Amino acid sequence: MDAKTFADSRARRPGPPDKSGRFRSPRWWGLVVLTYAAAVLAGAAASFVNMPLPWMLGPFFVLAAFSVAGFEFALVPLGRELGQVAIGLAVGLRFTPAVLAATASLLPAMIGATLYVIAFTMLAAFLFKPLARVDDVTAFFATAAGGVADMATVAKERGGAPGSVAVVHAMRVSGVVALVPFLVVLFGRPGGAPETAASGSSNLLLVLLALALGFLTARLLKPTPLPNPWLVGPIFTGIVIGVSGLFEVGIPSLLIVIAQIVLGTWLGCQFRRNLLSALPRVTSAAIVTSLFMIGCAALGALVLTAATGLPFTTSFLSLAPAAVTEMVLTAQVMHLEAEIVTAFHVMRIAVVSSTVLLVFRLYSTLRGGRVGPSL
Repeated sequence: MDAKTFADSRARRPGPPDKSGRFRSPRWWGLVVLTYAAAVLAGAAASFVNMPLPWMLGPFFVLAAFSVAGFEFALVPLGRELGQVAIGLAVGLRFTPAVLAATASLLPAMIGATLYVIAFTMLAAFLFKPLARVDDVTAFFATAAGGVADMATVAKERGGAPGSVAVVHAMRVSGVVALVPFLVVLFGRPGGAPETAASGSSNLLLVLLALALGFLTARLLKPTPLPNPWLVGPIFTGIVIGVSGLFEVGIPSLLIVIAQIVLGTWLGCQFRRNLLSALPRVTSAAIVTSLFMIGCAALGALVLTAATGLPFTTSFLSLAPAAVTEMVLTAQVMHLEAEIVTAFHVMRIAVVSSTVLLVFRLYSTLRGGRVGPSL
């Protein structure tokens, strides 16, 4: 799939209302209602059967299945971003001076973990290339531990296939989100951390004020190179509010449930039958390499736990090759140290985004300098 085909397929997705109001038709609003009604029912069913992270995984599984089957859905504008704001605030409010000091003491471990993630994602590129029969550029940026938009753009600039890169990242993130909560339940145990900053006031006005401040911080940080400002910005806001004692506020559990539904719905709707069917070999190879990376993360978590004394589940989520929002949410719902998971992932994203071209040169050298598209 070339860049134009991928862009066209993205353009056909139902999106937020544009300025002309083209999507404000009754049909569009009907799709929005249908989408989130299905998501709520899926979350309720997942909760009934005690599925891990039910309000995110239930909508994710159901909407992904329907989306692959060809059904059309519509998403609330800024829904995913607002969900991240709520999650980020809840995590940030858990920081205290003692937690900040404990997190800072893990800085050497964060650096080592980041280098380990870079190493095993590069190994994944060596595995992915022959399985998918793609060029070296596409293989490297498809498995690099960076954001999908950034990696697809850089791959395109260097002659790779951005469509393949985007599909692999979507499969990797989705695979990790689908498997890791079950692995955490099977091989770990829930922690004792609070799910939200429940000790603070749930006064509606204070909650709205905190959300507004988190949203404003995210908007201000959006033009900066800071990774994932919609999550990291509200985390900073929550830290400032919590540590300074500016005011006491707790994010209601219901709001976290809504955030899970919105995020799971967004993830599920990223699966499109036309993309997956156009790249069957790439899709199959993506599944194999995703499992490889999850296995590497589990092995690394054993070492990280032995070196730092962190619970295995916290170490595993800290190394898991997925989007920071989903892993932080998993840690939060499992009552683990979500703030530590956040710190590891933010460190990883910051280092990867600033050094990916240097690592690509190393990969090119190991591949004998062959970085152009395969014939």
